[in-house]
Amino acid sequence: MKRWILAPLLALLTIPAFAAEDFRVGYVRVMDDAQVMLAYEAGLYEKYGLNADLIEFSSGTDLIKAIVGGGLDIGVLGFSNAFTWASRGADLKIVGGAQRGYHSLLVRNDSGIEEVAGLEGKSLASQKQGSTADIVLKGVMLADAGLEPSDLNIMGVAPAVAVQSLVGGRVDAAFLFEPYDRIAQLVAPVEQIYEIGEVWPFPCMVVITSGETLEKREKAVWAALDAQRDAIRMLEEKPAEAAPLITEYFIAEPTLQTLEQGEVSSEAVIEQAITTQDFSSKLTDQDIARMKELAAIMQEQGILPASDEPFDVDALLDLSWQQARTL
Repeated sequence: MKRWILAPLLALLTIPAFAAEDFRVGYVRVMDDAQVMLAYEAGLYEKYGLNADLIEFSSGTDLIKAIVGGGLDIGVLGFSNAFTWASRGADLKIVGGAQRGYHSLLVRNDSGIEEVAGLEGKSLASQKQGSTADIVLKGVMLADAGLEPSDLNIMGVAPAVAVQSLVGGRVDAAFLFEPYDRIAQLVAPVEQIYEIGEVWPFPCMVVITSGETLEKREKAVWAALDAQRDAIRMLEEKPAEAAPLITEYFIAEPTLQTLEQGEVSSEAVIEQAITTQDFSSKLTDQDIARMKELAAIMQEQGILPASDEPFDVDALLDLSWQQARTL
């Protein structure tokens, strides 16, 4: 065959069957968002025809601002942010689940704290005021123990700072999620005395998009949900395979120096953190009921406007993807 004929044929063979669609996904660097990172690292977004661009945010508040402002197509974050912005008129939709809340109370061994009520008069590191963690800390954990937030010194800090504060003895306790709970238990003289997911399970993280994006790009949004569903299956069924793909998002070094076990593989730490989680791409009726309970707590705390009527959670839900899938 002549060269001038062969070259065009070879060029045709290298043309992809379809062009991947650009898609922007926002996330926060916490284990609650592991499916976002894993879907990217395992090539699952690409599998479903998306050229995904992962954009990291330091907080759910900043992430939701990007969705509202059109800088993101979807994000995985706490639903409380969506409630707050929707109450101000933002057109937002919750389109899927991600993870049910894992928040633990760690106390230093020298703190003398044996139960949640023992936090009275003590110092506690937690997340920023108004975050989902802050809402359940004050509205569920402390309330159930008969404590007011003013009964202790609550400091809103980044989770890595909370771990460092436990190590240095600058706080008596911390309210943490994974993998920072796991890391703190290895590097600080602490004990876990409470985990909210065991006593009050709730859908901490959900998938949020704007109403406009869902209307104009429903197929792409559903493709992203398909990718994250597959990632969740891998996290739950094959954590040993998932951990190496996402470890560097949380721990830069290959090993972690611990108090009692010496050097521990960072991948092993992340694998253990994965296994503590309850990932779910589906929002159940019980999940939605919990969301409504937390909306009421947010009204009581003044985060949502006070009203004689309950906040309309159902207006934010579009669960057509999960209704069309076998989950």
